[in-house]
Amino acid sequence: MNGLRQRRAREARLYGIVDLGYISPDDCESVTEALLQGGVDVLQLRAKNHEESAILSLAQRLVPLCHAREVALIVNDFVNVALEAGADGVHLGQEDGDLAEAAARLPAGSLVGRSTHTPAQAWAALREGASYIGFGPLFPTPTKEGRPGIGLNDIAEIEETVGGQIPVFCIGGIKPGNLDEVLASGARRVVIVSGLLQGPDIAECCRGVRERLGEQATGFPAENIGLESSRD
Repeated sequence: MNGLRQRRAREARLYGIVDLGYISPDDCESVTEALLQGGVDVLQLRAKNHEESAILSLAQRLVPLCHAREVALIVNDFVNVALEAGADGVHLGQEDGDLAEAAARLPAGSLVGRSTHTPAQAWAALREGASYIGFGPLFPTPTKEGRPGIGLNDIAEIEETVGGQIPVFCIGGIKPGNLDEVLASGARRVVIVSGLLQGPDIAECCRGVRERLGEQATGFPAENIGLESSRD
């Protein structure tokens, strides 16, 4: 993973997800292009309940699209897929494996993210060496069926503490219609899924969100996201 993609991930404000829960595999490339054109800073491929071989095939098609625009592509759950496809890292849920083990299997400088749902989990992910965390779901969302939203009350604390050391991306039910409320609660970075993928014009929706988010966030120590030891 090159330093430019790492730096952009470190400074990211908008994290997009190509989620096969909302789009078909046949549309992955066109949706990826639209998200990239709209200005996402980081992109994840999430394909729950799909065969690993199919996910690898998709990742291999999306990696060059993302790298052409110097955007990191993260693979959800599958370390092997990230490694074989030449992706820039992996994102793991609370029960999806050890962060250090994942990092050890990937090239130096790769990103290893963790989903967190409580302040305690956020701190644990930081101690375990996460490159970044997702914090949520803030609101109920179909991608986390049966899980209530955690609300907005802890955002400011997590952003000021954990967020001073690694990027914290708020996630879960965030849409253009509630984005201002999320930002007013202290969020600086967001993951938006259905709010982008189900819009009438994905690229234009991304541009509108990016304008509201403003410029990239800065200020993280380089070593916290692997810049010291990066390699392609």
